[in-house]
Amino acid sequence: MKGLFITFEGLDGSGKTTQIKLLHDFLKKEGLDAVVTMEPGGTAVGEKIRDALLSRKYSGMDYKTEALLFLASRAELMSKVIMPALNSGSIVICDRFFDSTVVYQGIARKLGKEQILNMSLWACSNVVPDLTFLLSIKVDKSEERMKITNREKDRIEAEKDLFKEKICKGYLEIAEENKDRFIVLDGGKDIQSIFGEIKDNVERVLKEKRLI
Repeated sequence: MKGLFITFEGLDGSGKTTQIKLLHDFLKKEGLDAVVTMEPGGTAVGEKIRDALLSRKYSGMDYKTEALLFLASRAELMSKVIMPALNSGSIVICDRFFDSTVVYQGIARKLGKEQILNMSLWACSNVVPDLTFLLSIKVDKSEERMKITNREKDRIEAEKDLFKEKICKGYLEIAEENKDRFIVLDGGKDIQSIFGEIKDNVERVLKEKRLI
């Protein structure tokens, strides 16, 4: 791949959206071509899948169905958006990628971490992010931030705190296993402090890949 692939992970309310916008703005100011996308979604097909995955009217969705829908959305995003951008030398920033599926479905839903990882790698043609930022916050902090938005939670956001605690532990587990690409950040710190760490790490990897 000619470009650079950066992903952001963490609980809903961890601050991913804010940091992704700051990073995108910074890269544009530096004159670098950057593409921002998200999971599930990011394509016409993916948005339809996203609607089904997050709708609370499907609260009884089978966990295997849920996992397969995430994989389907990812395969489409990989084919239509991520790979073309990377092959053209762009920087791709994605809000969630296969680590989310490994944690949410593989660990928290107990479908099997290794099995979900292997299926995810197949769905995305074995492409692994160059750099993954995990914004780590406690569940109560996440819930506090979600209340501020004053909107109805989607199907997955509405899960119980016990499920979200499993998510937090799962993320830290896979971050420990993938130290070569994971950067764990304290999502409770102020926005600019977090972004400073993100910027420093992105500049480091850009230099390593000779993109700047």
